[in-house]
Amino acid sequence: MKAESTVPEQAGSGPSVVKSADRALVILELLSRGRHRLSDIAEILHLPLSSVHGLLGTLVHRGFAEFDQTTRTYGLGLKAWTVGQGYTGHRGIVGLALPLMEGLAAETEETVQLSRLDGTENVYIAIAESPQPMKLVSAVGMRLPAHAVGLGKALLSGLSPEEWERRYRGVRLERFTDSTVTDLDALRAEVEGVRELGYAVDDEEYIVGCRCVAMPIRDHTGEVVAALSVSAPTPRCGPDWTERTRRPLAEVVAAVEEQLRR
Repeated sequence: MKAESTVPEQAGSGPSVVKSADRALVILELLSRGRHRLSDIAEILHLPLSSVHGLLGTLVHRGFAEFDQTTRTYGLGLKAWTVGQGYTGHRGIVGLALPLMEGLAAETEETVQLSRLDGTENVYIAIAESPQPMKLVSAVGMRLPAHAVGLGKALLSGLSPEEWERRYRGVRLERFTDSTVTDLDALRAEVEGVRELGYAVDDEEYIVGCRCVAMPIRDHTGEVVAALSVSAPTPRCGPDWTERTRRPLAEVVAAVEEQLRR
């Protein structure tokens, strides 16, 4: 499974924003999704070529970006990785959940993933891999569009109507397979169903051949702080797979929530 290369939010468009700093950060966000040529960065972000050239020069100088002379492309530098390691906001829940995730992966023999919501994207923060030779392949830090994956829909179920409107105002839902939900009203209705059922599913909506069942994780205040899923190749999923998988998943989610309340 590959991460979706969603275009970052347009630079300099928010209130009380220092334009040059905002543009530099948007460039870093784009580079986190892959290497790009100077002209491509300017075109994708709708920024002046001269501005992008100057900002990239600064980022390279400070070690946040690097330039490959052979391919004439820019990518993230080591300093970006170093700074990223300083973020500790999710480490508490990862420490609580990972041992339970590994047990769930052993029990179901499928890949178990923990994620958080960032904007309209699902971001993996911990993974327990399936012991099977054929399995879902993903990585910590990978970002996928929330509307197209079970984890994302489980996370979206925690948004208030106001927050939903803020995040999805003007957003176009991209189609990845014939099963992808691309209508905002249909997505909203599906997420409402997640709130009622307590779990979300992904039936080959992001990638053909992969299914998933996911559940939100709530803290002591009832706020959705993460989501947990079990994902499997479609050929291993019989007609009762969702129900069989949902039960042990619910037990692990309940155990994580219990620890969060302590």
